[in-house]
Amino acid sequence: MVFSMVFDSNGALARIPAEQRLNVYALVIYIPDPLGRFLDDLRKDLVPACNPHAHVSVLPPRPLSVESVIAGDQVHECAAGWLPFEITLGEICIFPVTNVIYIELAQGAPEMYRMHDAMNMRALAFQEPFAYHPHITVAQELAEADVAAAAERAKELWANYTGPRTFRAERTAFVQNTLVNCWIDLAEYSLGAVTV
Repeated sequence: MVFSMVFDSNGALARIPAEQRLNVYALVIYIPDPLGRFLDDLRKDLVPACNPHAHVSVLPPRPLSVESVIAGDQVHECAAGWLPFEITLGEICIFPVTNVIYIELAQGAPEMYRMHDAMNMRALAFQEPFAYHPHITVAQELAEADVAAAAERAKELWANYTGPRTFRAERTAFVQNTLVNCWIDLAEYSLGAVTV
């Protein structure tokens, strides 16, 4: 899943017409800079055509059977009762079957599992095709022959990164996909607080 902001020619956030929006939503925690910037650069190094926005998914992509505002109300309700927590990134790994290259969570995974379970119900309920596993994707949809080399490159760049590997999860973003596979932010919710 690649998340990016859509801007118009003047640098302002673009409005995406309703007819270009898909019934595909996700809930993510964006990773702040400088770690987020490094992860975006890492992903662009491995998949140059990608336009990423580093994140960890609370709820992977799913269709909704209700209006997005109803689902957003549920996110708000749950987020307001959830205290911020620390996430520390661990090692580079590869998911079997999909060959997605990702960074494991060394700290914060138990909180992510609990948040996922608390959110994946009622309006947001969805039977996901893979068991939920919180992570940060660094490369996906690579040719099988390119996966091993890309994983080695990711491990090398990650080993040489000297910045912070921990960030505080304080907000979630409710996002929607579009026909051009560009995700747009619908709303942001602070953990343990009111809507931002």
